[in-house]
Amino acid sequence: MSLLILAVLVLGIGAGFFLPADISALIDSASSYMLLVLLFSVGIDMGLNKEVFIRIRELGFRILLIPFGVVVGSLFGGFLTALLTHMPVKEGLAISAGLGWYSLSGILITEAGNPVAGTVAFLSNVFREMLTFIVVPFLAGHVNYYCAIAPAGATAMDTTLGIISKNTNATIAVLSFVSGVICTLLVPILVPIFL
Repeated sequence: MSLLILAVLVLGIGAGFFLPADISALIDSASSYMLLVLLFSVGIDMGLNKEVFIRIRELGFRILLIPFGVVVGSLFGGFLTALLTHMPVKEGLAISAGLGWYSLSGILITEAGNPVAGTVAFLSNVFREMLTFIVVPFLAGHVNYYCAIAPAGATAMDTTLGIISKNTNATIAVLSFVSGVICTLLVPILVPIFL
């Protein structure tokens, strides 16, 4: 499945070179509607499994451990990358604090007066989302279901929820959604802290 996702992505990039630029508005609308259908489908799957909500209640505040781990891991990755690439640590932390939300983190950093770091934030978070589609099947199959949530970051509640749901179970899909919502709420707080 990962190879199929990668192949479709590469085909899409190739098609983007040959399609007229004015088609982007149509593709934007279509992808938004497809995302809504995907979220609706995942919601139905979650709703059909009544045990999921019992499990969520049992977890209580422990449900916050996943987004906490995602944030700490992402920031640690940004810190380590900054050290390895000799970039200012605050810049590395700001970039990684995007948690996969490329459309916001890149803009926040660019508007703070650092267009190069804004571009890096945009690209690194786009690559994070694309990499999630590739690594989730492996993590779910060879490590554990909980680890499959981490690469998605903020996108665990929307664009990558489908791949997580498909490769795990309904309980993990709900945990993924919660993690994505929390990460999404934290991005506009964390990124400015490190600017």
